[in-house]
Amino acid sequence: MFIVKVPGINGLGKTKGCEKAGNAVLKALEEIYSSESWKPLDVKLLDLEEIHIDNSNLNLSEKLIYENCLEIFEEKSRTIFLGGDHSISYSTGKAFLDYCNKERKEPCLIVFDAHPDCMPSMKNPTHEEWLRALIEKGFPKGNILLVGVRNSDAKEIEFISKNKIRMISVNSFVEDINNACETIMEFSNGKELYVSIDIDVIDPAFAPATGYPEPGGLTSRQFLYLIQRMNKMKNLKAIDIVEINPDKDKEHNMMTTKLGAKILGELI
Repeated sequence: MFIVKVPGINGLGKTKGCEKAGNAVLKALEEIYSSESWKPLDVKLLDLEEIHIDNSNLNLSEKLIYENCLEIFEEKSRTIFLGGDHSISYSTGKAFLDYCNKERKEPCLIVFDAHPDCMPSMKNPTHEEWLRALIEKGFPKGNILLVGVRNSDAKEIEFISKNKIRMISVNSFVEDINNACETIMEFSNGKELYVSIDIDVIDPAFAPATGYPEPGGLTSRQFLYLIQRMNKMKNLKAIDIVEINPDKDKEHNMMTTKLGAKILGELI
């Protein structure tokens, strides 16, 4: 497993601090000695890299993330990207799309998020419209699945309805978690899979240190169970974990950061 820190932020000033998440999550991982399947974890043995970017130069940041990720997709069998806020997923996702097109593979994107991130896109997509911008760049709409969305702007609802983007609600997990997991895995079957994890998909009772916490999310236990199942999928090519803010986490005993490390530990 290859792990890449991508400390990019473009969140309209509301995600400042997320650029520190990669280092904070890896530090928290030092206190997790094994996965729940008893696989030993040692941060010193991880295959690590960082994309060094300047958040004051968004054009250059997007270019560096895109170029590095395209090379990574060509060379590595599976990669985890540690953000950063969700704006990084525009560049990583664009590189993933171009990699799939080059290799003649069918791209699939599953996004775990409390928000659809489909506001009208700006020149440099922020964490609020990165997914819409990626779709407008050509990512196949029928191969995108949104999971856990529970607060959407009217413009986003219109865009999602018009483009017939599929969604799975939090209630589906409450009603039948195994069936919800099966639906997610069946959706990506036969495709090259990228999974994007905004930590706010999880209820703020378990992950409070994020930019836009929304009540009524998945429990940490539900999400860990889901990730443990998805990690067994042979077509899983890449994962990103974004929107963890260590600065906001200090008053919460670093529980959001620790949960990010727990998720990372289950994926390694």
